[in-house]
Amino acid sequence: MRVIGLTGGIASGKSTVARLLAGHGIPVIDADQLARDAVHPGTAALGQIAARFGERVLTPAGALDRTALAEIVFADPGARRTLEEILHPAIKSLAEQRLAELQRRGEPVAVYMAPLLIEAGAADRVDEIWVVYVDRETQLQRLVSRDGVSREGAEQRLAAQLPMDEKAAQGRIVIDNCGTPEMLEKRVAELCRAEFGVE
Repeated sequence: MRVIGLTGGIASGKSTVARLLAGHGIPVIDADQLARDAVHPGTAALGQIAARFGERVLTPAGALDRTALAEIVFADPGARRTLEEILHPAIKSLAEQRLAELQRRGEPVAVYMAPLLIEAGAADRVDEIWVVYVDRETQLQRLVSRDGVSREGAEQRLAAQLPMDEKAAQGRIVIDNCGTPEMLEKRVAELCRAEFGVE
């Protein structure tokens, strides 16, 4: 089974591309969803996060308070590394399970969508990398608009990731998403025809 790693920067349009690929019948595994699954109440990863960061990162019901955790890790690179050391092995295990399920089903191709595919050292999980690309200014504007954060907050989030140009340099395919949604849809449809022979 051919496994394509789909990545890009924050607010670059990875989820939109993944949704479009799924619409063409390509199975997509979303690392963000795996990250949510990995920290459900009762999981070992959530226990480790609470032990490291304290009860303040838990809701009264005992679930992960993502906002509280984000405030800590986006402001402190050391805290972010600690979180990644907890999460990445749990996500890797879930990803391997899902990929094995797709392989058993006989799927010829699968997409593994991971924002931190390169940063997390997870590129060895995939056969090739596709990067959804936007220029920095577009990325900042979309992030401010989408998440309601200040420009300073958006800059802080971008600083926590590998620059887009460096990601793009590692992609076999770079999907430019600086244009309209219709242009992106057309590009993904062209890729599906060229790469997978599907309409």
